[in-house]
Amino acid sequence: MKKPVTQEQRADFLIRWLLNEREEYKNLEIPVSLTEKQRLLRSLMNVRPPLPAGREFLTVQDAYLQERLVEKGVTRIRDLSPVRPGIYLWQGDITTLAVDAVVNAANSQMLGCFVPCHSCIDNAIHTYAGVQLRLECASIMTGKKPEPVGRAKITKAYNLPCRYVLHTVGPVIYGDVTETDRKLLADCYRSCLELAAAYGLHSVAFCCISTGEFHFPNKPAAEIAIKTVEEWEKGNTDHMEVIFNVFKNDDYRIYKQLLRQSDPA
Repeated sequence: MKKPVTQEQRADFLIRWLLNEREEYKNLEIPVSLTEKQRLLRSLMNVRPPLPAGREFLTVQDAYLQERLVEKGVTRIRDLSPVRPGIYLWQGDITTLAVDAVVNAANSQMLGCFVPCHSCIDNAIHTYAGVQLRLECASIMTGKKPEPVGRAKITKAYNLPCRYVLHTVGPVIYGDVTETDRKLLADCYRSCLELAAAYGLHSVAFCCISTGEFHFPNKPAAEIAIKTVEEWEKGNTDHMEVIFNVFKNDDYRIYKQLLRQSDPA
């Protein structure tokens, strides 16, 4: 087979490969437009179980994802202005951040989101890291019970521009937020910082843990995030640059206001 060199050729190759892996997909028609092909490819990657992939597939997939990253653009810490020393607020796509580690709001199975093209950060991170990430997560979780809330695990980042991904499971809110919920959310931030420090990392980008599908109210979640990071930094000699990454305008306004209020200066 001729080696694919354009993004559309790579998408065609990867789609056909993934369709041929599953008997029930073999007669599925491939769309015409590149945009629709990209959506189908993402869907197929999202639902693919954690299985090894051939070297040829991975070579093409990695080239495809690296080109997608070039299309989206990479943001580095030096491109950002700190709110105060060591603390940043950035609104954008966390899968384009070139930092030591980004934090993934995972589910308790720790295998990524299996819902095709879902808008959660778990889906985005696994999509743009590549199928290798789910396989590594599955290896970590083999023989283990579901991941407890408030802990953290670390994996490589593969095709993301960061070095590592820190996976943490936040509390799910079904009614009023309890003190236990607040403690567990703080544990998520603390566990990620401690794990990053243990690996000698110097920069971590936090998403808004538990505020999406897990329904933790945005402002209390931001208050807990900022307070936990501030307390951790005061009690540790490890220098850690922390980026609070937000995607929605409302979260940006909340964090901007809270960070201004908590500024010791």
